[in-house]
Amino acid sequence: MSQSDDDFLEELRAAFTIEAGEHLDAMSGGLLEVEKDPASTSHAPLIETICREAHSLKGASRAVNMVAVETVCQALENVFSAWKYGELQPAAAQFDTLYQSLDVIEKLLAAPENGTASAQITPLVQRLGAIKEGKSEPVTAPPEPAPAPIEAPPEIALAPISAIAEEPAAVASPPVAPVASPVAEKATLSETVRISTRKLDALLLQAEEMLVVKLTASQRADDLREAESSLELWKKEWDKISPQLRRARRALDKNNADGAPPTLVPVARLLEFLDWNQTYVKSLESKLTALSRSAEHDQRATSALVNNLLEDTKKLLMMPFATLLGIFPKLVRDLSHDQGKDVQLMMRGSEVEIDKRILEEIKDPLIHLLRNSVDHGIEAPDERVRLGKAHRATVSIVVSRVGGNEVEVLISDDGAGMDSEKIRAAAVRKGALSESEAALLDEAQTLALIFHSGVSTSPIITEISGRGLGMAIVREKVEKLGGSIELETRPGTGTTFRISLPLTLATFKGILTQAAGQIFVIPTADVERVVRIQPGDVQTVENRETIALNRADAGQDLVSLVWLEDVLELPAKAKEESAFLQVVVLGTREKRIAFVVEAILNEQEVLVKSLGDPLSRVRNVAGATVLGSGKAVPILNAADLMKSAVKAGRTTVSATAQGEAAPAKTILIAEDSITSRMLLKNILESSGYQVTTAVDGLEALTTLKTTLFDAVVSDIDMPRMNGFDLTAAIRGDKKLADLPVVLVTGRDSREDRERGIDVGANAYLVKSNFEQSNLLEVIRRLI
Repeated sequence: MSQSDDDFLEELRAAFTIEAGEHLDAMSGGLLEVEKDPASTSHAPLIETICREAHSLKGASRAVNMVAVETVCQALENVFSAWKYGELQPAAAQFDTLYQSLDVIEKLLAAPENGTASAQITPLVQRLGAIKEGKSEPVTAPPEPAPAPIEAPPEIALAPISAIAEEPAAVASPPVAPVASPVAEKATLSETVRISTRKLDALLLQAEEMLVVKLTASQRADDLREAESSLELWKKEWDKISPQLRRARRALDKNNADGAPPTLVPVARLLEFLDWNQTYVKSLESKLTALSRSAEHDQRATSALVNNLLEDTKKLLMMPFATLLGIFPKLVRDLSHDQGKDVQLMMRGSEVEIDKRILEEIKDPLIHLLRNSVDHGIEAPDERVRLGKAHRATVSIVVSRVGGNEVEVLISDDGAGMDSEKIRAAAVRKGALSESEAALLDEAQTLALIFHSGVSTSPIITEISGRGLGMAIVREKVEKLGGSIELETRPGTGTTFRISLPLTLATFKGILTQAAGQIFVIPTADVERVVRIQPGDVQTVENRETIALNRADAGQDLVSLVWLEDVLELPAKAKEESAFLQVVVLGTREKRIAFVVEAILNEQEVLVKSLGDPLSRVRNVAGATVLGSGKAVPILNAADLMKSAVKAGRTTVSATAQGEAAPAKTILIAEDSITSRMLLKNILESSGYQVTTAVDGLEALTTLKTTLFDAVVSDIDMPRMNGFDLTAAIRGDKKLADLPVVLVTGRDSREDRERGIDVGANAYLVKSNFEQSNLLEVIRRLI
């Protein structure tokens, strides 16, 4: 065979391997369905499909000269044909050999020269022939489970299906039908095309790089707008000096008429140059305005095109969970048979789509959790019966879409649950913490110890678990994907692992913050809220700084407060005195930490760049990104920050917090309704402002003539002088022209809003949509 023929055969075999995997998945899924009730007469269509899959795989293997695969497929097809024509009835004793045949084919596909697999072909074909003839085959050992990708600690079980239905997250999710059999009708060739995933990955990476173009276009538009603002300053200064220039020109013209001395010639030339300069700058202004408008148009067009390109490209790599879940029923079956347990796997949400790269990375953690559940969570059948449980245990995987960019995976079982005392003792024994420290841990903190490397309660080490590494690796992989994992357990009832994952990788929204003079990006998905607090709000509890955060139920939680620069171990800069501290709160309701930053700049979409060796794993840093300005900034790892913050909490309030607060700002409220007047007064005074009130616009204007204020908050509909007239009067007074005015009114029409703008109001808030935080934020921005 020539070299070109050899190359062609290799290409054929590469395509065949992908096709064969689909055939094997379909046969495996079909066999699992038939095995649930072998005597059922409703399996005829399913058996027909399985038989067709075996026949197709046999023909494809013959085309690429894989004789060994063809031989096994022929023997399998004989058995399935006997089922199809009623010559043989499916029986539970037949399925172990059938599954072993599929395993051997899979090994041959991975390595055609696999000697171990090749040696199993002859006895397998003989046993399949015996099954086809209806003869009893020799008793064989159950199939060996595949090597565990992650060693798991024991005592890790998962919660029952019934528990899932009671949880809010599951209730909020739309109903999901049980996972369909992998044996499904395939799309026609006109609807699909087979393409290498490597090409798709490369295409997505190039599309994601276009995000830099989008950010750069936005930055250039901002730069041009800033240049326009600079010209506005020049125009103001020119307007100030123009009267003097005119007087100088008239004086020069008069001197010229009387016979100007030679010393005034340079002055005349200077005035001519200034006239030319004004004309030239105006022409530059016109060009700059045109460029700015063009840049804004290009920026909008580029943003739309890049967004659509990214969205469509990401969809190319979005795959349903069914492509991963299909391998789990057989995995659970083999494990349970190997350990003499009776376990059924229930799956929901297989149609939920997620980034292929995330699906590939989460495969091993999910396999580990399932192995761990069957190995340690599920009790032996006799023990379950003694406890009053069903003989058959249930393990479940529920996948659901939560929020706009997040997927939640619940892995549960109805096993024994976890023993917190055993976990605590194992942690002490392994040196993870001292006995005195262990005694102070609550239930949640104790259960979290299973995620520590080396902590295992297993008395022995097996090929599946006992090394105490499994859960630590699971958490590390989940967090590396930008997700989180939580644990819920009930002794004697079961345990649930709740894994939250992003929908896509590479691009996400991030909050740009500044600490120690440097810019950092914090993923928006990890931020619970962003707040501003007064230094006096900081409390010291048990030698740690804390702040009180309001809850939705009107209660308050104390949250630890740390400085981001301390957590990142950056040299502290001299802090300017400020009436407020900027705070970013990370985490969830159960575990939150507040980080003080110098400034919160904005939120924008960023492209994640991995750091690569030797910086592939830097504490507190998840990667880097390039801003539209071309500046490279680090992306912070929220999970690492939470851990580092525990050790970085300050024991004393900062100099900014200890110093005297700035003098309170003064605000005048003009409102004729006593109820609204008192409400506004209480809101502002509770935030530290000094407030004076007036019953209408005329009283407010009189008060402004005698007292200085930092801002005015006014209603519109008032007797004697309404809010529009009050605002116009304030803008018409040279001493009050720059005083901020906020109109708070019940009028919400477009005409009233436009009139408020025309008379010079700085803000217009409608009472029907009124929120306390909106008013306070507006006031803070204005003064």
